[in-house]
Amino acid sequence: MTNVLVTGGAGFVGSHIVDELVASGYDVTVVDNLTEQVHDDEPDYLNDEAEYVWGDVRDRELMTELLEEADVLNHQASAVGVGQSMYEIEKYVEVNTLATARILDIIVNEDISLEKIVVASSMSIYGEGAYHCPEEDTLHYPSLRGSETMAEGQWEHVCPDCGTELEPIATSEKKPRESTSVYAISKKDQEELTLSVARSYDIPAVALRYFNIYGSRQALGNPYTGVCAIFSSRIKNDNPPLIFEDGEQTRDFIHISDIARANRLAMERDEAEDVALNLGTGNPKTITEIAETLIDLYGKSDELEPEIANDFRQGDIRHCYADTSRAAELLDFKPSVTFEEGMRELVEWGREQDAQDNFEEAHAELEDKGLVGDN
Repeated sequence: MTNVLVTGGAGFVGSHIVDELVASGYDVTVVDNLTEQVHDDEPDYLNDEAEYVWGDVRDRELMTELLEEADVLNHQASAVGVGQSMYEIEKYVEVNTLATARILDIIVNEDISLEKIVVASSMSIYGEGAYHCPEEDTLHYPSLRGSETMAEGQWEHVCPDCGTELEPIATSEKKPRESTSVYAISKKDQEELTLSVARSYDIPAVALRYFNIYGSRQALGNPYTGVCAIFSSRIKNDNPPLIFEDGEQTRDFIHISDIARANRLAMERDEAEDVALNLGTGNPKTITEIAETLIDLYGKSDELEPEIANDFRQGDIRHCYADTSRAAELLDFKPSVTFEEGMRELVEWGREQDAQDNFEEAHAELEDKGLVGDN
């Protein structure tokens, strides 16, 4: 039986991957350090049929022992949080970049034989998404918006040639990468280190560029996690979701069960080797839509409405959603969970969870570090 080592396998994404692999007949070993920001204790959703090792992926001796027993490495362990990464720089580089480098160093120098490596990457490595000028019929990959522009409430990108407002289009894997945060840079490091080393040593490998993942098991008390979890904790505590800019910025939200299935397919399909693939739906949603949907599903439409801040966070992008054609071709993967179904699943699970609202504290940290601008 194939033994799959899943790093970070007790977390939100990793635990769903573990369930998917166990259900498909794989022998699964998990290594996770149960980081305090995400876990208060061992979560109650852990799969009884997987083996769990509580330890750190930065521990060379431990990782050597685990890799010697593995046939496949599924590397999900990562420090997550764009804003936090901008002032906890050393931590993010150590946990993401250095730990990945150490794992690869072990594989190379301890003569570890692996059938495949699957590594979690991120849409954040793109920076802004792709855009089209309707007037000039030209493709554009704009850089970050300037603070002065956003302070004036100019949220959208405009064509540098004619000044027409640009239209966001699906972002393909061919788009030049312009990582705009320490987190994004560290995720790009994880992807590029893995693919480069695997290519050199003839190890099949694939990087999966996750877009915005949501679903059950998100850490609702972690104010640095995804927007669906942050909004859920606000709503459950009868606080309005705070939305930066004007709320019309868009992201691509994909349900966790589809991410788990795509990881299994990436492991199994020979077509997916030495390649990076987008994992999204191709259907962008505005941040305001997310907030309003969650308020409605939690039954609080008469009490709450989103609070549009009209201020902005340094480094935030305006629009980015996935061109999913490459994953469809190489993995035969198409998302199966609709936005409506996925949001209902998240809220049904969220109703049963304790959710401390730590958003104000996290927001204050960003302001203190000069990472929030006023409009």
